[in-house]
Amino acid sequence: QAQLVESGGGLVQPGESLRLSCAASGFTLDAYAVGWFRQAPGKEREGVSCITSGDGGSSKAGRFTISRDNARNTVYLEIDSLKPEDTGTYYCATPAGAGDMFRLCVLEPEEYTYWGQGTQVTVAS
Repeated sequence: QAQLVESGGGLVQPGESLRLSCAASGFTLDAYAVGWFRQAPGKEREGVSCITSGDGGSSKAGRFTISRDNARNTVYLEIDSLKPEDTGTYYCATPAGAGDMFRLCVLEPEEYTYWGQGTQVTVAS
């Protein structure tokens, strides 16, 4: 059974860094685009970072770095200089098909089909 499992969340202080993991089972994650999303209480789910199915490495934008570890069938999200407004539940997701979003990934939740259960990140001093 195909499954995505996020981990690595927790309580961190402002200014610290955190690395979240999205581990796949039942399918090969490196064939899929992966998006990271977060949802704060009372707010809509928003996209944070994504990596295309054609990208076997990593991508950094601002404080967020997304990267693949194909040997572990895992995608990571590293967040630097955490702020209280980064608090929320973080989810990883893939689109329906292998090879979808090959050159360009989007951060629209409705474009993703398979989701993990989420991992909670709380940034507080």
